[in-house]
Amino acid sequence: ASLSFANSKNKSIEILIQELENETQAIQEHYSITNQKLYEKLENITRELRITRIIEQQVALLIQKDQIQEQLIKNKVFEETDISKIRYLKGLQIIKILYEKTLSLEHHFASVSTFNEINNLSNPNQYPEFAKMKDVINSKQDKKSGFNLSSILGDNIYTSVVHSLVSLFTDTSTSKAEKEESLLDVECILDFTLRMHNDLNTIYFETAFLQKSNENIIKELEQLFLDFTKPIKYKTPLKQCRNADDWDAVRENLNGFLLELNKIIDDDSQRFKAHKMQINLEFPIDRLLQFITQYNMHINQGAKFYEKFGIMLNSYENEKQCATKIPPEYIKLKANIETSIESFNTAYKPVEIN
Repeated sequence: ASLSFANSKNKSIEILIQELENETQAIQEHYSITNQKLYEKLENITRELRITRIIEQQVALLIQKDQIQEQLIKNKVFEETDISKIRYLKGLQIIKILYEKTLSLEHHFASVSTFNEINNLSNPNQYPEFAKMKDVINSKQDKKSGFNLSSILGDNIYTSVVHSLVSLFTDTSTSKAEKEESLLDVECILDFTLRMHNDLNTIYFETAFLQKSNENIIKELEQLFLDFTKPIKYKTPLKQCRNADDWDAVRENLNGFLLELNKIIDDDSQRFKAHKMQINLEFPIDRLLQFITQYNMHINQGAKFYEKFGIMLNSYENEKQCATKIPPEYIKLKANIETSIESFNTAYKPVEIN
């Protein structure tokens, strides 16, 4: 068996799993047919042993019987080794695909929202209408009785809103109609930012948490690749291998390992070495299966978080009344969250492996 990444760069996990199933079935059928012929020979020998009374024939038949039984044992080893080779080949290709998925997730988390974007959405001080109202209030403010907030409190949404509203209603130089008009201009902004401030901040911080979790998954996958390629003596890290498109070197190392295994697997004097090499193929496959469980938990967690984000963003009850005042970034964020939920359940989740 040989590994060809050139033809599998764009393969999906579904195709790889189907190939694994087909190739494994072909191996099993091959050894089933081969072993069936040996079992038929064993039956014939057993039958002849019952009827023959000639010592020389009995000895010859017993030797043949031992040879066939020994061959059956070897065939079992050969079959397990051939299947291990196929699983190892597909495991490498699956690691490659999962790495691309985690890198895509890393980009996704980074692009969903930055703190500045969230802050702009949830802070009324970032809206021109509110800033304009504050400027008007400050310009008309009574210097004797009025006061200005410090830069820190002025940027705080709660103290800034309270100060502006108190200043607006206590301003004696502005008529009631003017006050109501000023308030009408910013009521949707204040309603949206005060209602959604905590939810939007929660989305930011929990997305940052998911991003950190994804970074840990990437590190785990990179370590898995090192463990996976250790038996074939390929020592280049996964990130460097991917960036340099060094998969041909992985293939060469693997083919060299398989060539050596094929040479000694039928040699009784090197049975221990062959067995150890086979175990070295099986161990990283088990590690991959453990990682897939961990990866699934990560994806399921992300999907649940984003479902919660969707509920939060859809909870703003005055969206219709304030449709013209709500920033378009809020609508885009809602659409992004909906798309992300679908991606977690399809693009990022290795359904076929499960």
